[in-house]
Amino acid sequence: MANKQAPVIGSKNVTGESYTGTAAKVYFTKKIDADHLIKLYKMINESIYGKVGIKLHTGEKHGPNILPRDMVQAFQAQVPNSKIVECNTLYEGDRFTTEGHRDTLKVNGWTFCDVDIMDEDDKTVDLPVPKPFHLHQVSMGAHLVNYDSLIVLTHFKGHLMGGFGGSMKNIGIGNASGHRGKAQVHGLGVEVPEDFSKWPTKEVFMELMCDSAQATCDYFGKHIIFLNVMRRMSVDCDCAGVTAAEPTMADIGICASTDILAIDQACCDMVYNAADSADLKERIESRAGLRQLSAMAEVGLGNTQYELIEID
Repeated sequence: MANKQAPVIGSKNVTGESYTGTAAKVYFTKKIDADHLIKLYKMINESIYGKVGIKLHTGEKHGPNILPRDMVQAFQAQVPNSKIVECNTLYEGDRFTTEGHRDTLKVNGWTFCDVDIMDEDDKTVDLPVPKPFHLHQVSMGAHLVNYDSLIVLTHFKGHLMGGFGGSMKNIGIGNASGHRGKAQVHGLGVEVPEDFSKWPTKEVFMELMCDSAQATCDYFGKHIIFLNVMRRMSVDCDCAGVTAAEPTMADIGICASTDILAIDQACCDMVYNAADSADLKERIESRAGLRQLSAMAEVGLGNTQYELIEID
């Protein structure tokens, strides 16, 4: 399957082209359902063992675009000794406190398995960043280190500040503790400005996210894998809840990889190849979102070449 490449990015879509060196494998299906999600997972899960966290964006109350609960439930049932893992938020929404977060989980139907709010009671753990742009360590939810493996199950979509939210955003923001770590990842001090316009944005924000993602990837080593579900791709994140813009492009499919850079690159390439993606591309480019990819490439957080392998 050949795609146009999203512009000015560190990686290259090598599908159908010759290349030197190695290339990451990104598996892809156009079919978005539990059976195909599980099928893709089983193609990349060789190093998943022990106690397993499933990092999922569970969303604000009644969010219209979050991943289907039935699909996630069927998937989670295939992963022994697993839990959904999340952290509280920096902004004062439905998931700002552990109590509010627990209520939101019930409202949104995440009741079929245990959900570990990793920073409950504001407990945190500092993880080092191997090749920092800005942060030498990041405060994560303390329970993150209780897991042997991590499955990053991501709803790929737009994002208010990041341009797009893929696997890097899911762990780069999502694993950071709600009040300390997320302030670090957003480049903020102790006092969080209420005015978003005063928050660090664009390239700096992407580099901060990359710092945090590095910390998680370095901690889990080979025991972390990535699944991106490209459905209901609003320009807004699931943290926007019911205020998220209605998607203006068609669903694309599901990607799976052991390589965080390759999977986010492949998803961006497919967005840029889609005829109906003008709104999402505008959101990505207006926020300098493609810096997520080039930042990962600069620090070696993934392979700069990938092969897209389509399955039925």
